[in-house]
Amino acid sequence: MKLSFGKSKLKSEKIILFVCVENAGRSQMAEAFFNESAPEGYRALSAGTKPVSQINPVVIDVMKQVGIDISNQKSKEITEDMMRNSFKTVNMGCMEKESCPTLFLPNVIDWNLEDPKDKPIEKVWEIRDEIDQRVKELVASLKTHQ
Repeated sequence: MKLSFGKSKLKSEKIILFVCVENAGRSQMAEAFFNESAPEGYRALSAGTKPVSQINPVVIDVMKQVGIDISNQKSKEITEDMMRNSFKTVNMGCMEKESCPTLFLPNVIDWNLEDPKDKPIEKVWEIRDEIDQRVKELVASLKTHQ
């Protein structure tokens, strides 16, 4: 019974897919911010083309500073199902064109954000705050189009 409920719920939800290469920083922050304030009927997922073994520890710290714990999140590989079933796809910003996960997808929102990897915490704060602001704008636009 639980499984069929879960499947039917997933089909009715509109998925916002946040993608980057490693799924260890920007897309994880966006997924967490979106799910904190998602309009009814929406849910975020994040994924990448080259997932890594752990989420960026600095990213985990800066998210904890705003009251969001992503320490149990895992880096996920993007799948065709994720792309096909997403209502909107947000490219966080590809620096490596050969592994950019959204090059061939239609209707992609491109945020072109700097990767927090190997950046000082002050820069990661800036990136986090920019993601938070853009997610708030995305949530507001989805609410006005419901």
